[in-house]
Amino acid sequence: MNELNFVVEKGDVRLDQMLTFMMPRYSRSKVRDLIGKGLVTIDGKIGKPSLKVFSGQQIIVDIPRPIETSIKPQKMDLSVIFEDGSFIVIDKPSGLSVHPGPGHIDGTLVNAVMAICPGIEGVGEENRPGIVHRLDMDTSGVIVVAKNEQCHRSLSDQFKNRTVIKRYLALVKGNMDEQRAIVEAPIGRDPHDRKKMAIVNNGRESSTEYRVAERYSLFDYLSIRPKTGRTHQIRVHLYSLGHPVAGDNLYGGRINGLERQFLHAESISLTHPVDNTLMEFKSPLAEDLLKFKDSLS
Repeated sequence: MNELNFVVEKGDVRLDQMLTFMMPRYSRSKVRDLIGKGLVTIDGKIGKPSLKVFSGQQIIVDIPRPIETSIKPQKMDLSVIFEDGSFIVIDKPSGLSVHPGPGHIDGTLVNAVMAICPGIEGVGEENRPGIVHRLDMDTSGVIVVAKNEQCHRSLSDQFKNRTVIKRYLALVKGNMDEQRAIVEAPIGRDPHDRKKMAIVNNGRESSTEYRVAERYSLFDYLSIRPKTGRTHQIRVHLYSLGHPVAGDNLYGGRINGLERQFLHAESISLTHPVDNTLMEFKSPLAEDLLKFKDSLS
């Protein structure tokens, strides 16, 4: 255990909020986890996240040693767009899961990044070190992975506060009714099929902006900016309009000649967690998708 001691200077604030401010290397979720495990005391008494702390109180935080993850590094041929001491940006190919899960216990992006960045173990959640956002397995394009706790917290906060700008390219079946629109509909687990997401009344707020970039007789090619980051968000919102992503077998977009959904994470803009520089990273449309698109001309 590594012990941290604080004396509260300005009080009348929640314990989790104060520790998140005092411990910039740790995300609020990690701070709440430490409190929940009874590793934070206020004047000798175990604290709760919502407990108000006051000036002069002593807070002791016991930081446990990082748990050795069961995820093992695996060398893979990845396309690295950018890397520095804070994070690494990967051009993820389709067919690659971001982190281990049911049906994909290894051979994931996390396994590959651990081989490139050994120090990433213990950053963020145990079973998904460094991960601050995700792409579906069959979605290609830009993904960012944090290399240390400070960066993980900064990027997680940027995603939470919706200051990160993500742009996608998608081909959808049919022609959209509007050239440009914003789809706002809550998304949650489909009550009739646990493998799918759906628009449901008690779902989480979700917002997707799209623009028709090119029009074909049977398809529209869209530039998309998701303003929130829900599971399957783009796919569900476009399906709800009657124009599923081409090749998306889960949501009714099956197309001959497409082996996967025509969805590509084209770019991501974020603020560097150290020097506050605004940075943008781009990925050209994946070759398999470009080949199909060219066949439509």
